[in-house]
Amino acid sequence: MEIILKKDVTNLGYANDTIIVKNGYARNYLIPQGYAVLATPSNKKIVAENVKQRVHKAEKIKAEAEDIAKTIEAVSVRIGAKAAQNGKIYGSVNALQIAEALKEQCNIEVDRKKIIIDGESVKEIGEYVAKYILSKEVSASIKFEVYAE
Repeated sequence: MEIILKKDVTNLGYANDTIIVKNGYARNYLIPQGYAVLATPSNKKIVAENVKQRVHKAEKIKAEAEDIAKTIEAVSVRIGAKAAQNGKIYGSVNALQIAEALKEQCNIEVDRKKIIIDGESVKEIGEYVAKYILSKEVSASIKFEVYAE
C-alpha cells in the first residue's frame, strides 16, 4: 500500500515521504495513529505543493543545524560514574546523561531522544562517541568521556 507520511517514523521515513508498506501496517497502525495518509492523487498534489513552499525554509533550518553540529563536534563532555577498580561502572551511561552533561558543561540544549550511542551501551570507563541527529541530512558526533567519581 502506498502512503504519505505525516510525521517522522523511526526506521521508516520522514514527513512527506511517499513509501510503500504492507496493507495491515498502514491500516492498523500508521493511519489510525495519525502518522500517515493514503497516497491518493489529491493527497500527492497537496504534499507536492507543501514541499515546494518549504524548500526555502528547509535551507535555513539546514544551515542552523549545521552551525549547531559544528558547535557540538567542537566540544567534549565528561560524565562521572561510580566504578569498580577494574574499570567497569555500576549501571550504564545513557542518552539522558549525555544530554544533561551537554547542557551543564557546554550550555547546549539537545533532545535526548535524538542521541544514538554507538554499540550496545556504555558500561566501562573510557572515551566514546555518540551520534546526534539534527535533521535528515545533518548529524553531529558527540565526544564524551566516562570517568570514575
